[in-house]
Amino acid sequence: MGNGALNGAVVAVAGAGGPAGRAALLRLAEAGAVVVGADNDPQRLAEAVDAARYAHGGATVVGETVDLLDLDSTRDWAGRIEKEFGRVDGLVHLVGGWRGSETFTKTNLDDWDLLELLLIRTVQHTTLAFHEALQRSDRGRYVLISAAGASRPTAGNAAYSAAKAAAEAWTLAMADYFRKAGAGQEPTSAAAILVVKALVHDAMRAERPNAKFAGFTDVRDLAEAVAGVWEKPAAEVNGKRLWLTEKP
Repeated sequence: MGNGALNGAVVAVAGAGGPAGRAALLRLAEAGAVVVGADNDPQRLAEAVDAARYAHGGATVVGETVDLLDLDSTRDWAGRIEKEFGRVDGLVHLVGGWRGSETFTKTNLDDWDLLELLLIRTVQHTTLAFHEALQRSDRGRYVLISAAGASRPTAGNAAYSAAKAAAEAWTLAMADYFRKAGAGQEPTSAAAILVVKALVHDAMRAERPNAKFAGFTDVRDLAEAVAGVWEKPAAEVNGKRLWLTEKP
């Protein structure tokens, strides 16, 4: 088990049942963290939790079905983690979703309604539910996964890019809260944004063996970068966009 910055840390992972979540659970468990995953799909979550436990015998990895679209449920989840484990040192936000259109003029605003919930509302709820516990931690980290499209939107990705940009702005506001809360002393908590072009995992490669996936980030590399946010001092990562793809 790990003996670095994550050893003994208590880290929550929102959206833990997807491919990126599964990779994050594995990497955080390997680093010695207590990992608490949440997802809205109980079966997917159970499989991800079991895989991380199996890969790292002795690691504490638990999962809970949480409705992150409900602020009270999200706050209750944060409270239960702190009550059970005594602290919360991180929230990794991996709740995703994508909708796009062929052209700008064919944008369907129903897509915005969905993406606003998945990509913005869940970020609002996890930040508001966890910010106080993260501020109390000696190594609190909020990690948002964002997309390069937030900085350079394409015509067919208006809704997705705008939702990602809003989630980034919200996270940067939380970073400012951490900065001000630690005024006059070395900050211990940070909110950081990891930026990818898109993610790729083994099942995608198996489905499309001839695809190049140029510029995509493998979910394992993303998990490595997530763990790396704890390796750097809070002041170095707070309010920063950490690019895992070419900067536009």
